[in-house]
Amino acid sequence: MPDLLLELRSEEIPARMQRKAAGDLRKLVTDALVDAGLTYEGAQEYWTPRRLTLDIRGLTAKSADLKEERKGPRTDAPEKAIEGFLRGAGLASIGQAKIVSDPKKGEFYVAIIEKPGRAAEAIIADVMPGIIRDFPWPKSMRWGKASAKPGSLRWVRPLQSIVCTFGPETEEPVVVDFEIDGIRAGNVTYGHRFHAPDAMTVRRFDDYADKLMKAKVVLDPARRKEIIATDAKNLAFASGLELVEDEALLEEVSGLVEWPVVLMGSFDEDFLSIPPEVIRLTIKANQKCFVLRPQPGEGLANRFILVANIEASDGGKEIIHGNGKVVRARLSDALYFWQSDQGDLPDLDTLKGSAEKFGIDLMKPLDQRMAKLDHLGVTFHAKLGTQGERVERIRRLARELAPIVGANPDLADRAAVLAKADLTTDAVGEFPELQGLMGRRYAELQGENPAVAAAIEDHYKPLGPTDTVPRDPVTIAVALADKLDLLVGFWAIDEKPTGSKDPYALRRAALGVIRLVLENGVRLPLRLVEERMWDQFKRNIDRKSSAELALMRQQLDEAAQIKAGKIDEGQSTFENLLSFFHDRLKVYLRDQGARHDLIDAVITPEADDLLAVSQRVQALGQLLETEEGKNLLAGTKRAANILAAEEKKGTVVADAVDPALLRTNEEKHLFNAVIQTESEAGQAVQNEDYSSAMRALAALREPIDSFFEHVLVNDEDDSVRANRLALLARIRSATAQVADFSRIVG
Repeated sequence: MPDLLLELRSEEIPARMQRKAAGDLRKLVTDALVDAGLTYEGAQEYWTPRRLTLDIRGLTAKSADLKEERKGPRTDAPEKAIEGFLRGAGLASIGQAKIVSDPKKGEFYVAIIEKPGRAAEAIIADVMPGIIRDFPWPKSMRWGKASAKPGSLRWVRPLQSIVCTFGPETEEPVVVDFEIDGIRAGNVTYGHRFHAPDAMTVRRFDDYADKLMKAKVVLDPARRKEIIATDAKNLAFASGLELVEDEALLEEVSGLVEWPVVLMGSFDEDFLSIPPEVIRLTIKANQKCFVLRPQPGEGLANRFILVANIEASDGGKEIIHGNGKVVRARLSDALYFWQSDQGDLPDLDTLKGSAEKFGIDLMKPLDQRMAKLDHLGVTFHAKLGTQGERVERIRRLARELAPIVGANPDLADRAAVLAKADLTTDAVGEFPELQGLMGRRYAELQGENPAVAAAIEDHYKPLGPTDTVPRDPVTIAVALADKLDLLVGFWAIDEKPTGSKDPYALRRAALGVIRLVLENGVRLPLRLVEERMWDQFKRNIDRKSSAELALMRQQLDEAAQIKAGKIDEGQSTFENLLSFFHDRLKVYLRDQGARHDLIDAVITPEADDLLAVSQRVQALGQLLETEEGKNLLAGTKRAANILAAEEKKGTVVADAVDPALLRTNEEKHLFNAVIQTESEAGQAVQNEDYSSAMRALAALREPIDSFFEHVLVNDEDDSVRANRLALLARIRSATAQVADFSRIVG
């Protein structure tokens, strides 16, 4: 079967766009071909800084012939209806239609429409101009004389040539002829812009890829990454060093070169006094270079790896020299930031008020930066106050959370006070990615407790589902306080996530709270925390007079009334933050392998102990994996179904079980078992021993089975029937202490 080769060659495509653009090209082209009636065996996309390439194998040479029967009006229909039918079916006269007879509907016309298949070349030529013209680049541009015309072609960078050939391996492929804004598809491409700029004719993909390689273009991005990584490691090893690997940088650099040439540069050893993270980020951000470290030992070496796009005649000496000059200049800036951040601020007298408010020592550089953050009144959010006010709230909450998570309250307080101090440092001002890490470095320099220093860096974590979760109690307290302040604050001003929009990363913050709680085994009463946070926000508002905050005050008042039970929550537009946590918890537990029905069976609108919910789900899952659990589920669901059916019919159900009306041994045995289970399961739940609670429920399996085998619930005696239904209700209430079994599938 024939193959299709497509290349769109342009000036440099930004590295961050290349992978997605190549994937978009594959999907757009293959979808269009399939929609047109073609099939294919496989498609693979490739990309370099100057070209997007698509290789489609086993494409059918022609779309299938189509035959369609289109039903028309009755033969005695009005003339205008028949004329409309002829136009729609493309028939010249009614004689081209056939008449079909239906016993019920009478005789009506049917048009037989036959559409012969089309050659793949014609289909490709039809679909490609639209795909190219409407390509979904995040940003695009127009160029040249044609750009002055309305509707002229837009592309990420000026499009220079198009290759499009089609044909089987055994024959000479044909050029698929189409044109867009003066660029006509052909079979001519160009190699490396410096090493092999001349035109070359290509046939199909294998021939194309081989000729590009000879023309100093490595088409396969995975191969370019492999060359860079291998050569960098070998070059480092030859100098007694080790490459500090960086997958994101490797991906970016491989998108900057078509012919990767790996070289090594150096910088002055004096710069090694800068923290390794700062050196690495400086060299990465400014020059897209990799750093090296000694093979045995810590820290970094004063060497770096750069990747050129050319084999220079001097072996790369000038390239190394030029990159080295820029690296040294940028490291000089970084060294200045590092040193200046350790010095005193010039306006210490103006910071005394802030220092007194937070109980900080203006003799220490990082404390000075915290005082400056508060003194400047840096806004966190227009409706949520300044960064200083936010630190006050986090500090207060972290101290309250400290005993819950097993942390020293004074250390949690100190860590919370300094957690945002590095936001005013020069290093973080230059490299925002270093916030937290620089705070830790400066905290260590001024002799802070190691737990405090660690919390300053790690309180932002976890930043996502795969990020590490802090384990130190001080860090946990500050991290929880930071995220809960964020969530409660934005709920208070009614700026919650909607659909796909989450500008303040509140979903990530909620997931962070969940992971901190569950993965550290923290029992955290979220409702109590929320109420304390509402109080804090209200105190902050009461100190303000801006009419802009009136809505926030009203919402907080509504929230307080909801919690006090004075108004129904449904009457307020203020959503329950707890339900947002529940939604995030469900996603997290499902990702951990928990069944969705078990989560629904355990979670309730009032559940504010996320760890307890997780443990109940786990214990319930373990119970239902046993025979006792499966049979218990069947029995309880049978009891619930019978009870629900009778309640729906209006059958009388006794308010309580009367032991005097229990006639059979089976119902007496079940009643005693339910009483014992209620007591044991209730006590186990109170002790937060959910495994024991499940074992207590499992004891109901045998008496429930025996009851349904020997006892007729709908007895002729009304009082006996009502009593037995009350017994079923008692089973439902006993199991409900642990989970709502009616929600479990099975």
